[in-house]
Amino acid sequence: MTETSANPARSASRAALLTVFLVVFIDLLGFGIVLPLLPRYADRLLEPAGITGQLSGWVIGGLLSVFSLMQFIFAPIWGRISDRVGRRPILLIGLVGSVVFYALFGYASSLMGSGSEPVSADTAKLILWLMFVARAGAGVAGATISTAQAVIADCTPKEKRAHGMALIGAAFGIGFTFGPLLAGLAMIFLPGHPEFAGYAASTLSLLALILAIAKMPETRREDSLSPRRNWLDVRGLFSTLQTPTVGRLVTTFFLATFGFAGFEGTLALLNQEIYPKNDEINYWIFAYVGFVLMLTQGFLYRKLVKKHHEVRLMRVGVGFMFLGLVGLAAVAMADQEMQLRKLMYFIALALGVVGFAFLTPSAQALISKRSDPSRQGEVLGVNQSFSALARILGPLTGVVLFKLESSHVLPYTASAVMLAIVMILLIGVGPTGANKKEEPVPTV
Repeated sequence: MTETSANPARSASRAALLTVFLVVFIDLLGFGIVLPLLPRYADRLLEPAGITGQLSGWVIGGLLSVFSLMQFIFAPIWGRISDRVGRRPILLIGLVGSVVFYALFGYASSLMGSGSEPVSADTAKLILWLMFVARAGAGVAGATISTAQAVIADCTPKEKRAHGMALIGAAFGIGFTFGPLLAGLAMIFLPGHPEFAGYAASTLSLLALILAIAKMPETRREDSLSPRRNWLDVRGLFSTLQTPTVGRLVTTFFLATFGFAGFEGTLALLNQEIYPKNDEINYWIFAYVGFVLMLTQGFLYRKLVKKHHEVRLMRVGVGFMFLGLVGLAAVAMADQEMQLRKLMYFIALALGVVGFAFLTPSAQALISKRSDPSRQGEVLGVNQSFSALARILGPLTGVVLFKLESSHVLPYTASAVMLAIVMILLIGVGPTGANKKEEPVPTV
């Protein structure tokens, strides 16, 4: 390829990577905005709507998990369609959905009013229904993250695949940092305008959509056109899981995400235990988690992956996650008056997040590198689908275990045990070398 022809290709790749970065950032910004707000909103709405007792827990859990449920269903569908029609239209559809459904969340929030007057029963029920629709729709739109990962696979050679996947992780971390911060600032400075967070996320999605329309090129290569298949292709799912290395990697990523999601789901509850008189710190701790994730994947991981294989970084990541969860168990058992407890808490959080930041791009890069190029979107969609399933089951299991006994140590010890299983699974995932070939997923 001549230098003249190479320059436009590099420019198109940079535009594609920038758009992918923005898509993931917007997705996680919206998720980070509403995550700390949903339990608080639900508390205001459940009693007026006549929802009490155990049913209230199911409603709150449903609001939190319906987003991931939609991602579980739609991630492989979007990925499979993008293998056929291209990445650009799918990412644009996802951004349009984000604009619409975050605006709907803002409108539903506005119906609550300033908070000085109680919400009527009919209004409370309407708001809850609208919020369920908004979160489900945002999950469908956010499921295009698997297509964003496929764009990374399209634009990067195998030796730089993990470096590219870390870009998604950095966007994830930045979005998860500024989302809770935006929610916290809105609650402090605009307490009478709960709709601000949803409308802000919708506006940012609109800006990303405009930029994507103007700059996003198509990255799917014509020589990797996949055969036409049904949207719900169960054979493709089993083909992915039955491929020795790829199936083991998907299972590993599911279990690790399950353990991490259990910690995420109980984070607000543990914050309340450690800081019982400081409700606002909940936002800042969520932002701290996102900040550590952003620094690790945006800077540290991208340097280390140039020198170390993804498998080694996965093992290091699992080790850090294990230490972080053991640390959280120790924090949960520590005496509440112990001053060292808060320092231990922030150290344990950092260890767990750094570990997950090492694991995520490494697993995604290996899955992509060992997949058939014509099925990148589908295989990464299957992995994203299992990740979403872990984010449904993990918080639910974590909260149940958290409530079982007073020390609240069970969710963290259970996740640590799960990570020990992950380490065993990783024994069978070795780096490819001169005598080992990548194992592509067979075309179905």
